[in-house]
Amino acid sequence: MTDDALRPMGRTRLYEQVLERLRAYAADHHLTAGDRLPAERDLAQRLGVSRASVKQAVVVLEVQGLVETRHGGGTYLLRDTLDHEPVERLVERRRRLPDVLEAREALETKLAELAAARRTEADLTALRAALAHMAGEIAEGGHGEEGDRLFHAAVTEAGHSPLLAEFMASLTDQITESRRESLRQPGRPDRSLAQHHAILDAIESGTPGQAAAAMRRHVRTVAKVRLLEWEPGDR
Repeated sequence: MTDDALRPMGRTRLYEQVLERLRAYAADHHLTAGDRLPAERDLAQRLGVSRASVKQAVVVLEVQGLVETRHGGGTYLLRDTLDHEPVERLVERRRRLPDVLEAREALETKLAELAAARRTEADLTALRAALAHMAGEIAEGGHGEEGDRLFHAAVTEAGHSPLLAEFMASLTDQITESRRESLRQPGRPDRSLAQHHAILDAIESGTPGQAAAAMRRHVRTVAKVRLLEWEPGDR
C-alpha cells in the first residue's frame, strides 16, 4: 500500500526559475514591446545557469507569443509584459490540443459543407460582417481573435444543424484556446483572414465540396502551431 502523503516531492525546473527572473527583470526595467532582452550568454552568466537553461526559458516565452528571437539579432518583447502562463498549464494544453484540432476538422469541415448548401442571405450577411470585423482588428495591430470567433460561429449557424452546433458549443473553451494559439503565430492573422475569404467564397457560390475543402485547409493550418513542437524537458 502506498502513502500518497509521502510521494516524492516535485522540483521546479531550472528554466522555470529563469522564466520568473526574466519576468521580474522586464517589470523592474519597464520593458515594453520592441525592447530587447540581454543576450543569452549574458543572462546565463548573470543568473549563474547554463545557456541551455536560458534557451529553454526563451523558447517557452516564444511559444506563448511573448518574445521573438531574430536570427543573429537577439530576443525582443512582443508585448509589454513577460507575464507568462505557468509551465504545467502549458504542458496540459499541449497534451490536449491534438484532440481538439482533430475534432475541429471533423465538425467544421462538415458544417462548411452544409453551410454552402443551406445558407440564407442573413447567414451571408453575418459571415461578411465577421470578416470585416476581423480585418479591422488586424489593421489595428490585433490578432483578429474576435472576428475569427464570429466567423466560425456564423459558419456553424449557416449549417443549420442543431446537433452539430451543440457539439461545437461543447468545445467552446478548447476551441478558444486553439484559436488563440494559432493566431499568435507570426503572419498567421493575415493568412487566416485570406483562408476565411476562400471559405466564404465557396459558401456564397453554393459549392459544398469546395467549402469543405477550404475549411479543411484552414483547420490544418490552424494545427501548425509552435506549442506542438515544444518539448517541456526534464525536471
